[in-house]
Amino acid sequence: MDYGKIERAARHRSLAGRILTYVLLTLWAAAVLFPFYWMVLTSVKSYGSYNAEWTPRLYTLSPTLENYVQAFTEVPLGKYFLNTVVFALATTFLMLLVTVLAAFAFSRLRFRGKNLVFTLFLSLMMIPSELVVITNFVTITELDLRNTFTGLILPSVTSVFYIYLLKEHFSQIPGELYYAAKVDGTSDFKYLWKVMIPICKPTVITVTILKVIECWNSYIWPRLITDDPNYYLVSNGIQQIRESGFGRENIPAMMAAVVVISAPLILLFLGFRRKIMAGVAKGGVKG
Repeated sequence: MDYGKIERAARHRSLAGRILTYVLLTLWAAAVLFPFYWMVLTSVKSYGSYNAEWTPRLYTLSPTLENYVQAFTEVPLGKYFLNTVVFALATTFLMLLVTVLAAFAFSRLRFRGKNLVFTLFLSLMMIPSELVVITNFVTITELDLRNTFTGLILPSVTSVFYIYLLKEHFSQIPGELYYAAKVDGTSDFKYLWKVMIPICKPTVITVTILKVIECWNSYIWPRLITDDPNYYLVSNGIQQIRESGFGRENIPAMMAAVVVISAPLILLFLGFRRKIMAGVAKGGVKG
């Protein structure tokens, strides 16, 4: 038996498999990234050159930033951007405060009916989101909190899924650490802050980033609860730009506004992609 030929054939098959994998990944990446490339390309084309193209071109020889200037001057895009930053940061901070404390209580504290309460809590995930939106809308309206940041933020300060996710990861931390800390006189809050959160840091970061993205892309709730442009978020602002004559007529400026709004999320993901992957893959320490 010629083992050399068998080894060479195996290497050739492995090389062919890698080449095929890279080709398929390249085609997939091109299909995914092309809309972003087209969005950025259109945003740097002048209004005249864009309308003069009978056949769309995949390049431009005279890029311009005029569309970005118009996107901020024709509509209050800067105000929408600031509103969204305030909404995302405030909502994410309050959500982390609520979910981390709730997850700690369900994973470490002992109280009567804990398992039943947690089961009932998880059952809330079975309720259709449309029903929750209706209930929240009626509640916020009766509290006279429409067209306020409080009305925008309150319904989003908790998440059953994130509480469940953090609770499962907190539960993987050995209980001996908790009992040893209690013997040393460590308070529950200090143990949570000094031990549990650092160990589950990848998961906490992942939850934080996912919540920021969720807030940034929020559309239905802000659309329902606000009809005052002073409280519009970027998602509602883009819709307003599109519905106005400016957005329908000047497509390059519309694309410039979309680029400005999409850039923070893209940079956020690129900056924390390893943390996100670590949080999804690990999330905790097995006990």
